[in-house]
Parts: sequence; C-alpha cells; structure tokens
Amino acid sequence: MMAEYQTTTTATDPPKKKGSGWSFNWVGRIGLAIMLFWGLVALAGPWLAPHPPGEIVDWDYFSPVSGEFWLGTDYLGRDIFSRILMGARYTVGIALAAVTLACTLGVILGMIAAVAGGWFDMILSRLLDAFNGIPSLLFGLVVVAAVGSSIPVLILTLTAIYMPGSYRFARALAVNVNTMDFVTVARARGESTRYLILQEIFPNILGPVLADLGLRFVFIVLVLSGLSFLGLGVQPPNADWGALVRENIEGLSLGAPAVIFPSIAIASLTISVNMFIDNLPTKIRDRSE
Repeated sequence: MMAEYQTTTTATDPPKKKGSGWSFNWVGRIGLAIMLFWGLVALAGPWLAPHPPGEIVDWDYFSPVSGEFWLGTDYLGRDIFSRILMGARYTVGIALAAVTLACTLGVILGMIAAVAGGWFDMILSRLLDAFNGIPSLLFGLVVVAAVGSSIPVLILTLTAIYMPGSYRFARALAVNVNTMDFVTVARARGESTRYLILQEIFPNILGPVLADLGLRFVFIVLVLSGLSFLGLGVQPPNADWGALVRENIEGLSLGAPAVIFPSIAIASLTISVNMFIDNLPTKIRDRSE
C-alpha cells in the first residue's frame, strides 16, 4: 500500500517548469550593466554635467585630474567630465538610431526577398551587394563632405552603410527557415506572405538578428568615431567621443586625460556590447510540439 501511495503521489505531482532559456552568465550581465550605464548617462547627461560642455572653466588648459575637475580639462580649459557626459548623448543616440533603421529595413527586406524569391530577390540582392562593396568609411567621407555634417545626415549615412549587410544576413537566415516543413505546411494552408513573415519566419530568426544588431551597433560607433576624428562627425561646440579625441590629440603629451578618458568611454561601450551579444542566449520556437 505504501509503495502504491508513493507511486500515485509522484505521478500526480505538478511537473517542474522548464527554464526560460534567457538567463545570462556573469560576463553577459557585466556587459549589460555597462550598456545600461551609458544609456542612462546619454539620457541624463545634461543634468549630471557639473559644467556646461562648451564653457571655459579653467584658464589653464590641459589641467590635470583634480577634485574640481574630475577628468581634467581640454585644450581650451573646458571640463572633460562634462563633455564626456554630453558626448554620450551623441555617440549612443546617433549609433542607436542608425542601427535601428539599418537593421529594421534590412531584416524586413531580407525576409520579403526570401519569401518572394524570383526577380525581386535577384534584383534587390544584386543592387545591395554592389552597394555593400563600397568601403564604409570612404562612403561616409564622400557623403558628409558633399552634403555637410549634421545629425540627420550622419544617421542616414550610417544607415545606408550598414543596411545592405543586415539585409544579406537576414535573407540568409530567412531562406533557411523558408525551406522548413512548418513553413511549407503554412503555405499549403494558403497563408499570406505577411503571415509567413511575421508568424513563421521572424520568430525563428530573432535571436541571430539581435546578435547581428549588437555587432552593427559596435561598427557604427567606431565609424562615427572615425568620422569625428577626421572632423566630419558631430560639429563644434557639440562633440561626440571621437571628436573629443580628435580635438585634444595634439596635446597628448601635455594633457593625456583629455584623450585617454574619451577613448576609454568608446572602448568600454563597444567591449560591453560585444560581451553582451557573445553571451546572448538564442531561443528558437520548438515546432515539434
């Protein structure tokens, strides 16, 4: 009787819940924490900065780190700490806007091309392949030098540079999913192209697409910093982190903090994004259920 009772109670016990599959290890958590930190700085920078970013607060240029100026001053005597806080808004904001536009357009066009196929897929793929062959920094230099540097121009230029790569990546994933049995069954039921894209294909490529978005965010930050270092990025009196490095590089021997700290900000942001996406768990729907 005891054995029978134990068997009965075991059989009726509620099943244990499966893990969600979205837990992060400590490396991913550190990366996420640094990303959130810079995101908050970008949002709250104007209220956190102790001085206006363009105000000359010290007549001694390239002042060292002190209690009054936590990261020293630059070549004009402006507070580096305040300028880094304000520069986060331009670096993070422009990169985030550009990568969102690039990946949104690329993923949508890639899925449509994979499902539609035929001449639409062939023409669009050849056009974007040709565009993708242009060196990114060279294209950015030509466009910004011809049109002029402004925040909308920078966002659209960076979007145009990285959208073809996002398209190729999403199309390759969507082509593989499009040949699977559950998509064939949905197509045989007479489901529309919109249904196939939104309900069958997109959920199954979401994980890799998010990882690709993180990588492209890093690339965009680096290209934006390169343009600013060449004087074609965010224009004075505003400055992103790349511009802070460029405008103080001549005084590296006199005021190293004015160059080192913006460089550390760029490195910490890009490395944290890489740490996060390298440990990003992917979760693909189980179609066997």
